[in-house]
Amino acid sequence: MNKLQIFTQGLIKNNPTFVLLLGMCPTLGTTSSAINGMGMGLATLFVLTLSNMAISMIKNVIPGKVRIPAFIVVIASFVTVLQLLMEAYVPALYAALGVFIPLIVVNCIILGRAEAFASKNGVLSSMLDGLGIGLGFTLSLTLLGAVREILGAGSVFGMKFIEGDGILMFVLAPGAFLALGYLLMLFNKMNARMKA
Repeated sequence: MNKLQIFTQGLIKNNPTFVLLLGMCPTLGTTSSAINGMGMGLATLFVLTLSNMAISMIKNVIPGKVRIPAFIVVIASFVTVLQLLMEAYVPALYAALGVFIPLIVVNCIILGRAEAFASKNGVLSSMLDGLGIGLGFTLSLTLLGAVREILGAGSVFGMKFIEGDGILMFVLAPGAFLALGYLLMLFNKMNARMKA
């Protein structure tokens, strides 16, 4: 697989949200607005890319019996750095995402990519994989957040363009499930058409 394919497979073919259905907790919990979805996606992209690179660099010195705990320590280190940076430079977003930032440590996307890809490939390929999967996750969370914000508040990225109140359900948890279900259906139909 060439470098471009490694990068692009996370956008459509192996999109973590719409194809692999991974990371559903932050997907449903943080996408009440487009900016929250984008913030969570970028935070995950940061941790995923750096942890993939670090794990790829140290994969040969980690004993097999402690491989997963070692991966979690690497991931937790980058999450700690991310938490400190977000708290210092974007405190409003940090407060809005709340508990979901520390939970990046146990996000199945990050640990899964560490085990399935970074522990078996070189640093550049692992970086491209992290960027591709992270960007796919960011785009899907931003899209879901934008749909929920448009339908629930009549705005996108905080800019109001529909007068009056939206449909409250889309800002709440049931709206997350409903919007995700329709987006999954659309994504799968588009994927089927592209393959045909």
